[in-house]
Amino acid sequence: MAIAAQAGIAAQDPSQPCPVALGAIPCVLSGCAIIVRGQPRGGPPPERQINLSNIRAGNLARRAAASQPDSKDTPDEPWGFPAREFLRKKLIGKEVCFTVEYKTPQGREYGMVYLGKDTSGENIAESLVAEGLASRREGIRANNPEQSRLAELEEQARSAKKGMWSEGTGSHTVRDLKYSLENPRHFVDSLHQKPVNAIIEHVRDGSVVRALLLPDYYLVTVMLSGIKCPTFKREADAEVPEPFAAEAKFFTESRLLQRDVQIVLESCHNQNILGTILHPNGNITELLLKEGFARCVDWSIAVYTRGADKLRAAERFAKERKLRIWRDYVAPTANLDQKDKQFVAKVMQVLNADAIVVKLNSGDYKTIHLSSIRPPRLEGDSAQDKNRKLRPLYDIPYMFEAREFLRKKLIGKKVNVSVDYIRPASSATDTVPAFSERTCATVSIGGINIAEALVSKGLATVLRYRQDDDQRSAHYDELLAAEARAIKNGKGLHSKKEVPIHRVADISGDTQKAKQFLPFLQRAGRSEAVVEYVFSGSRLKLFLPKETCLITFLLAGIECPRGARNAPGLAQEGEPFSEEATLFTKELVMQREVEVEVESMDKAGNFIGWLHIEGVNLSVALVEQALSRVHFTAERSPYCKALLAAQDAAKQRKEKVWSHYEETPVEEVVPVLEEKERTTNYKPVFVTEITDDLHFYVQDVETGAQLEKLMENMRAEVGAHPPVEGAFVPRRGDFCIAKFVDGEWYRARVEKVESGGKVHIFYIDYGNKETLPPTRLAPLPPAFSPRVLPPQATEYSFAFIQVPQDEEARADAVDSVVRDIQNTQCLLNVEHLGPGCPHVTLQFADSKSDVGLGLVKEGLVMVEPRKERQFQKVITEYLNAQEAAKSARLNLWRYGDFRADDADEFGYSR
Repeated sequence: MAIAAQAGIAAQDPSQPCPVALGAIPCVLSGCAIIVRGQPRGGPPPERQINLSNIRAGNLARRAAASQPDSKDTPDEPWGFPAREFLRKKLIGKEVCFTVEYKTPQGREYGMVYLGKDTSGENIAESLVAEGLASRREGIRANNPEQSRLAELEEQARSAKKGMWSEGTGSHTVRDLKYSLENPRHFVDSLHQKPVNAIIEHVRDGSVVRALLLPDYYLVTVMLSGIKCPTFKREADAEVPEPFAAEAKFFTESRLLQRDVQIVLESCHNQNILGTILHPNGNITELLLKEGFARCVDWSIAVYTRGADKLRAAERFAKERKLRIWRDYVAPTANLDQKDKQFVAKVMQVLNADAIVVKLNSGDYKTIHLSSIRPPRLEGDSAQDKNRKLRPLYDIPYMFEAREFLRKKLIGKKVNVSVDYIRPASSATDTVPAFSERTCATVSIGGINIAEALVSKGLATVLRYRQDDDQRSAHYDELLAAEARAIKNGKGLHSKKEVPIHRVADISGDTQKAKQFLPFLQRAGRSEAVVEYVFSGSRLKLFLPKETCLITFLLAGIECPRGARNAPGLAQEGEPFSEEATLFTKELVMQREVEVEVESMDKAGNFIGWLHIEGVNLSVALVEQALSRVHFTAERSPYCKALLAAQDAAKQRKEKVWSHYEETPVEEVVPVLEEKERTTNYKPVFVTEITDDLHFYVQDVETGAQLEKLMENMRAEVGAHPPVEGAFVPRRGDFCIAKFVDGEWYRARVEKVESGGKVHIFYIDYGNKETLPPTRLAPLPPAFSPRVLPPQATEYSFAFIQVPQDEEARADAVDSVVRDIQNTQCLLNVEHLGPGCPHVTLQFADSKSDVGLGLVKEGLVMVEPRKERQFQKVITEYLNAQEAAKSARLNLWRYGDFRADDADEFGYSR
């Protein structure tokens, strides 16, 4: 207890020789010394020590000074502790008045103390002497009424054999003080968390006290479980208080110091005893939090036996009112509207073991991360095979089990979301990747906290935070308790058993494995599957649990709008309603358990068949929603009638893909330039681009050197005089230069200008198209205009073949041509003119074999019958190749000759 030189307490009557002062008693030092506290003025009040005049009581025990190795513990003097207890019970917390009779040169003050507000109250010194707990000082003569009164009381006590005047040495009043515990943990456990009577002897700071445990006189330091107050730090031999440290200490002192209390000893941490102090007037732990003098601490809150939720609620009370240490507190969700803090949403996808995608009532999608938990992860150098790509879902122990737990519990269900904090975006470092802004929340369903359920099963761990980090789950203590249970019971990540291994074969795109697997799936009929990913409305990735493999699955019987594609150097926009079809499929089947019927596979190793979810055929559902058309291959399936009926209804409604539906117009007859004999004059060309309708662009090899020279000069010019960004205003038909993804400038023509800063351009020397912002365009210098060197990319189409109108079949043909001839040199011969561009035959430069004839042989395209006499020989060769492809049932012909009955409907003619 600090002693102030000046108490700052005004005397009641300055004219008196011994002025009377008032104060309260916070502490009794011994049977003849007390601490008197004044009134608070903007902080903890001043204090002064008053020693009782003319009497002496026994000294209390003192522990040997740690700085003096030769010193020894000093025990109580007989009747010293009873005298102290007499005063403690009589005075603590009471108001007294006192007079200072004299002061020693060392500053010790001696005086008389009276209980109450004036000297008519009980004289404390006389009461001590009357009870035989103190004696008159030796050498004091009874030469005044006060001393005579003391002498009289002492004689009465001596006659009555009270206290120190009783028979015997008084050794029974000497305490056997125990200053340390040999095994603190064993001592705490032996009490079984039963309340122990105690006296608070000293308050170090607001949350740490020194307590005397009764009746065995253990003197122990007790830290309040679950909280921490500001402390006093020692700097340069002086104690420097943290903000509100002195106020917190006074708050605890004024309520507990030298009070009779009960303490529940709850745990032991690094030789420090953790406990809760119970007082008839309340729980000091909760009071400190509620008044803003303390904060909750995670490492000890779990042992608090009165309920951690009460402590969190008290801390939250102080935070909301910004009391004391929380005066600058800003809640993690302070900037969110109430509707954004708590809402109900439908779970659409489980991203991993700690994140989900939900659909809000507004129809928007939002990614939610579960607060304060970490999904399973690889510890150390666990990835043994460096040559194999890591698949986190299957290769990280317990990641698959965690994902499956969330998927089965949440997919398609409505959940309650309570946002705890927003984790701001972070940039990448050498060891940590970049993260975008994350919304972290508590997600519950049916009153169950999903994060807590995950942790309790050992499928996730709880994050640890700095003590001042409030960006955490509102149910953080429950998460810690759940983790402790999981560790104790050896669940999941904490199990000592062998880690579960998931050997999942990914045969997506593996043609050889797919061929081997196809007969098995065909014989299996309906197989169970889980939809792992939705690429487009009709293209999905499935996990087959019984077969433990991943496959790419295409919906049979329908033709879905093709989605956007980002090919190298070409950003192609998706067809109308492609995004709607993808979204519909995602909402219906994403991560759901489904049944599939596999009918066949394509040449890329993708399986084709029917998918059912809860009795709904996904192909039929897409057609019903006018998000897909019926494909001609559906005619032999058992679902053909349902598909056609759904398509007819959609046509009648004229919705979405049928919004512009009209009767099929009469096919336009293209005039053909007749020649008597077929002329062949093959010239070398370089194929630069293949379009989706199987047209292609070529450069003349003979002018290639001129183009290279022009490009070199143009780039040098642009490098010497860089264009000003944004100076070029694009207009349709303008020639310009455009910066390609490789960072180089190329000649281009503006095809279309959209609002929002999108410009569609055509690279005139290469034939590819791209959509760019205006900032990547600049004026074409006149020295490099098309007048100097005409555009080098010329468009052509294959002669004698008919491109399939079915999108997937056409895509297969395009993919084959891209693999064979793009960016290669070929030989080109113009056969006849067409409505848009010349029709030609192409030959490989090395083998001289016909590229178009090769497509016919593979069954990727059909022959275009022509009646001109000069073409009959080559047409006959093409038709023979087509019959061979039909017989082998290759690609287009895998279901036989489909054109007989459906030629008009599907745009084919014989």
